[in-house]
Amino acid sequence: MNLFQQVKVLVYKDLMLEWRSKYAINGILLYVVSTVFVCFQAFKSVDTLVWNALFWIIMLFASINAISRSFVQESSYRQLYYYSIVSPKAIILSKVVYNIIIMLFLSIVAFTIYSVIFKNPIADLPLYLLAVVLGSISFASVFTMVSGISSKTGNNSTIMAILSFPVIIPLLIVLIKLSNNAIVGFDRAISSGEILLLLAINVITITISLLLFPYLWRD
Repeated sequence: MNLFQQVKVLVYKDLMLEWRSKYAINGILLYVVSTVFVCFQAFKSVDTLVWNALFWIIMLFASINAISRSFVQESSYRQLYYYSIVSPKAIILSKVVYNIIIMLFLSIVAFTIYSVIFKNPIADLPLYLLAVVLGSISFASVFTMVSGISSKTGNNSTIMAILSFPVIIPLLIVLIKLSNNAIVGFDRAISSGEILLLLAINVITITISLLLFPYLWRD
């Protein structure tokens, strides 16, 4: 099989395993719903800046819970089997694609629930949804790469936190700025720089993953 077919088969396998168990996705959905409800009980109403920041904080921790287990669930025997039948690039790409699908699903659910419970202050909804999509893809690509690295250090959560911090903080700043522009309703041309920066971060992160993971996989 070529690389595309390998990625397709591996993504399908991960989706089928998730669909059969549903434990992880149900747990993350429960976390998202309960967190939004607790925030509503604590604040009742918030201004637009807090509304936006709170949403991205919820999404950040939801993505950590969803993606940090990417390689934990793969036993050493299964990884050895993968090593013999598929390329390491297919492994990391399939994880990225799978996590993007999961994050997009979680983002849609979280945004819908968040908008229903809290009053939606967004002036430019399509631009905000674009920010949510780009943010989901960015979280998936960054945390998948870091999860792959930490899996080779015994799934050390400290390593994952240290490696994620320099990338996630600038990413959050750009996402909050872009989504704030959507909330206020600024001209979309003003947000073009943030959109291009997010796309660049995703391209760079996935490229680094493709270059680095094959060397980690050999160990």
